[in-house]
Amino acid sequence: MGAPLFRLPLNDLDQTPPAAALFGTAAVAPQPLTLATLGLFFELSLGLSARKQIADSSWYLRINPSSGNLHPTEAYAVLTDLAGLPGGMGVYHYAPFEHALEQRALWTLPVTSVAGGFHIGLSSIIWREAWKYGERAFRYCQHDVGHALAAIRFASAALGWRVQFVPEWSDELLAKLLGLDRAEDFKNAERETPELLIQVTTSGIVAQPLPPVAGTAIEWFGRANRLSDSHVEWPAIDAAVKASERVAQSEESSEVGNRVDWPPPSPPVCHHSASQLIRQRRSAVDFDGVTSITREKFLSILDATLPRSSAPPFDAWPFAARLHLVVFVHRVIGLEPGLYLWLRAPADAEALRYAFSAKLKWEPVTDSVTSVPLYRLGGGDLRDFARTLSCQQDIAADGAFSLGMLAQFEPVLRKRGAAAYRELFWEAGMIGQALYLAAEAAGVRGTGIGCYFDDVLHNALGLTGHDWQSLYHFTVGTPVEDLRLRTASPYEHLAGEAGLQA
Repeated sequence: MGAPLFRLPLNDLDQTPPAAALFGTAAVAPQPLTLATLGLFFELSLGLSARKQIADSSWYLRINPSSGNLHPTEAYAVLTDLAGLPGGMGVYHYAPFEHALEQRALWTLPVTSVAGGFHIGLSSIIWREAWKYGERAFRYCQHDVGHALAAIRFASAALGWRVQFVPEWSDELLAKLLGLDRAEDFKNAERETPELLIQVTTSGIVAQPLPPVAGTAIEWFGRANRLSDSHVEWPAIDAAVKASERVAQSEESSEVGNRVDWPPPSPPVCHHSASQLIRQRRSAVDFDGVTSITREKFLSILDATLPRSSAPPFDAWPFAARLHLVVFVHRVIGLEPGLYLWLRAPADAEALRYAFSAKLKWEPVTDSVTSVPLYRLGGGDLRDFARTLSCQQDIAADGAFSLGMLAQFEPVLRKRGAAAYRELFWEAGMIGQALYLAAEAAGVRGTGIGCYFDDVLHNALGLTGHDWQSLYHFTVGTPVEDLRLRTASPYEHLAGEAGLQA
């Protein structure tokens, strides 16, 4: 509250490229950075997607998914002087409901340090999840950061822009940049945890990295709102936040050299524009339990999760793939129901064979696992198992398939430190966002599942110890629509208002 607010223009015309551009199969000329394109960028990444209403109750959905639709992720833009932006160079908080920028700080920075693009800082207000989910809120927030990072990458792809997560920035520096360390601005408000910094390049010239800028603010504006009058303390969350802080490092190991040169993407056939596909993404709440999908669609959805260095969203990710998909096939035409493995990093095959039960088969589903890295581990009807695994939720059994994301865990933490704990969940969230959009493109729908029994999956695979850990679950199928719900335009409440104004 108390910060200057500048409304961004809303996009009236859909001039975005075909949806194929989101999956890296079509080149897109970069759009110039203007207020209009910046507004579209936020609309397609972190903005509102719809307003739902039933009887006298209504609520909003957003482009980026969130556990329980609670949205703990906050976004800040670090902008250079932009024509038509009265606040000038500075740090701005994005307010989705108002589709506006709230100026937090006025900065003095060399223009060359941010020329050719801008930066986005993400943070988490963990209380938004903790009041409902308790200790699980910490990992749910990390899933949502990964969702947001991938959503930002997909929105940038629609504009021909590029995105890169900048891992060199410590939590301390990011807090200073965004003003999250200013006790006077957060007095009586809930804690806001710095998460990560993203560089967005809007021209053909790669923007220079943002230098450490602590202490260069001319003026700060506004203070944080308090969400609740009462709170429940969760010491485990505080301990996890502290233990997983990213500290300053002289040089980050990106592990780019360990990446696989995957074949070109094979996304689902989709005739929507990029904007249409992004805006229609929803989290399914129920599946029909009957409809099958073809093997072709199934493989094209999984294909979107491969960590290609030249295709969204994983071209924004500076690390080698650390997560694989353990897939429960229920109804896929041309595939026997059963247990499968989608191997996102072939280098992990030997370690997984050693870690998995010797009873599991490793039968390649296609002639080339270098292009379609799918292995059949065992057959059988696993619908009841999938339901039990996902906290007895029917949606895990009623779809065409469901899956668990299995991460290389303790070896990564030993190598990169405790901050990698958050990174693993961010990668899981990025995979989830890729699955969401690929499912929509294939004419079905997906849902992330944060509640699951990890030990049940580990036991089924024969895993012992903590070298491998299940971090996130997901399910895809044909949704059952609730006909009682009405859907309205997300920004009707802004109709007739002026564009950019203080």
